Amino acid sequence: MPDWLLAIARWLEYNVIGMPLYIAAPAMVIIGALDSSLLSLPEINDYLVVGRCFKNPSAAFYFPLIAATGSVIGCNLLYSIVRRGGQAVLRKRFNLQSIKRVERAYERFGFLAIGIPAILPPPLPFKIFVATAGALEYPRWKFLLTVMIARSFRYYVEGILAVFYGQRVLLFLKDNGLVILSIAGAALLAGGLIYLFVKRRRGTIHTVEDLEEESRAAERTAD
Repeated sequence: MPDWLLAIARWLEYNVIGMPLYIAAPAMVIIGALDSSLLSLPEINDYLVVGRCFKNPSAAFYFPLIAATGSVIGCNLLYSIVRRGGQAVLRKRFNLQSIKRVERAYERFGFLAIGIPAILPPPLPFKIFVATAGALEYPRWKFLLTVMIARSFRYYVEGILAVFYGQRVLLFLKDNGLVILSIAGAALLAGGLIYLFVKRRRGTIHTVEDLEEESRAAERTAD
């Protein structure tokens, strides 16, 4: 962690991690919202979740959800800004080649294109996926739901690991990013395939039922 981030982390450890919940919770939401929208505070959210859960193990039940809520609020803000400004705003912030890659990811993988980056820890870029979702006018409810589920999953895993392994979990996440990517990708892909299979099967069943109903109606008309 860079020296300036370490200094911020120490300040947050004293002013957020050690504070009562009625102070720590709003602070966590604000920090998460700023990090996911206008500012870039890599690892700070993860550090706060890990630190809070390590210091107070019972926080692993609720603090990750607070962190995820802040992240969703920030993502919604960035999404709204870029959606209103369109491609012009997007291209001012990110280079065209990166934008094209992310757009292809959305075309090919749908919600997985935002779900996987939301789960993975830094240094994987995340804001470009949020901004591109806004520029492409990806359905807001689906976007926010995906971010909420993915971020909650990430922070709950970190919180639970922190209870048993402490702040070493941050180093683990850095050193095993590829493993996490593989697991998260496989889980989300399996969920997506199951969803598509169930949706297609229901559509097939309804189609067959409609055809049978039309056939019966035709028979009644002929009679």
